Amino acid sequence: MPTCENCNNKWSWKQTIKKTFTLDPAMTCPYCGEKQYETQKSRMKNSALNFVIPLLLLLNIFIDIPGFLLLSLFPVLFIVVMSLHPFFVKISSKEEYINFF
Repeated sequence: MPTCENCNNKWSWKQTIKKTFTLDPAMTCPYCGEKQYETQKSRMKNSALNFVIPLLLLLNIFIDIPGFLLLSLFPVLFIVVMSLHPFFVKISSKEEYINFF
């Protein structure tokens, strides 16, 4: 779970889910009110975790998975990924930009 750099309070699972699924990159700390930003490393980890769901489609190319099983695995994997998401979120008081070079 993320810990605020300003007040050192650990966010709950519910607070983390609520704060990360907004369009604003700044997440306000529920304890001190300071703006926090997800770190670049945390974003990369969560992107890799989110790739697990469509990976089933690629797996289906090599292993013939029945359609009903494949369709039933999507919601299960979605719930698993969303429940694990807050554990990979790390926050910082400084906003980091994507550095491609």
